[in-house]
Amino acid sequence: MKKAIFYHAGCPVCVEAENMVAQAIDRNQYELEVIHFAQHPNRVAEAETAGVKSVPALVLENQVFHINFGASMADVKGTA
Repeated sequence: MKKAIFYHAGCPVCVEAENMVAQAIDRNQYELEVIHFAQHPNRVAEAETAGVKSVPALVLENQVFHINFGASMADVKGTA
């Protein structure tokens, strides 16, 4: 099964996008993993390596899809 990873920072834009992605994604094709950076700060570097520039973002088959604009990765890391 293919993997889908949804990264977010917990802001209202991110939470709404998470809910929409969770409802829309075909669970017969994709295993969905949701990463909330406040709960998993150790996954920030992984997201950046995958190409995530802002959140919310969805990574499908090594392609990053940035959804709206909630926060930059610098904001997520607290370096902005």
